[in-house]
Amino acid sequence: MARVDVEDRRFDTPKGIRRAPSFRGSGDKDRFGRFTEWVARAMGTPGFLLGLSVFAIGWMLWNTFAPEHYRFDSVAIGFTALTLVLSLQASYAAPLILLAQNRQDDRDRVQIEQDRQRAERNLADTEYLAREVVALRLAVKELASKDFIRGELRTMIEELDRRDDEETEHAVS
Repeated sequence: MARVDVEDRRFDTPKGIRRAPSFRGSGDKDRFGRFTEWVARAMGTPGFLLGLSVFAIGWMLWNTFAPEHYRFDSVAIGFTALTLVLSLQASYAAPLILLAQNRQDDRDRVQIEQDRQRAERNLADTEYLAREVVALRLAVKELASKDFIRGELRTMIEELDRRDDEETEHAVS
C-alpha cells in the first residue's frame, strides 16, 4: 500500500489543476524573464559602461603598478584574466539581452493583436452606427412634418367649408 504524505495532498485546487512544485519553491515562473530584462536595462545605461570602464582600468592599473606579490594578472601576457572575465561577462550578456528582447517582442505581438481586435470592434461599431443613422434618416423622411400636417389640415378645413357652403346653398334653394 502506497503511503501518501499530508504535504503531497492539496485540497485547495481541483485534482486536474494541481501543478508540480516549481523550481526552488518559487511560485513565480516569470522571475527569470524579469531578471533578464533588468540585466538588459542595466547593461544599456551609461552608468554600466562607466562602471565597466572603471573596473577594467582599475584592473590594469592594479596589475601594472601594484607590488609584484599583490598582482594577479600579468601585463607581460596581456591581462589574460581580464580578457577572460570580460569574455565571460559578454558571453552571458548577449543571451540575456536576447531573452529580454524576445520577451519584448512577445509583448509587442500581444499588443498589436489587441490593437487589431480593438480596431475591428471600432470599425464594426462605426458601421453599425452608420446603418442606424441611415435607417433614422429614412424613417424621418417617411414621417409627416409639421408643415405637411398643417397644409393637409388647411386643405381639409377648406374642403369642409366648401361642403358646408354647398349644403347651405342646397338647403336654401
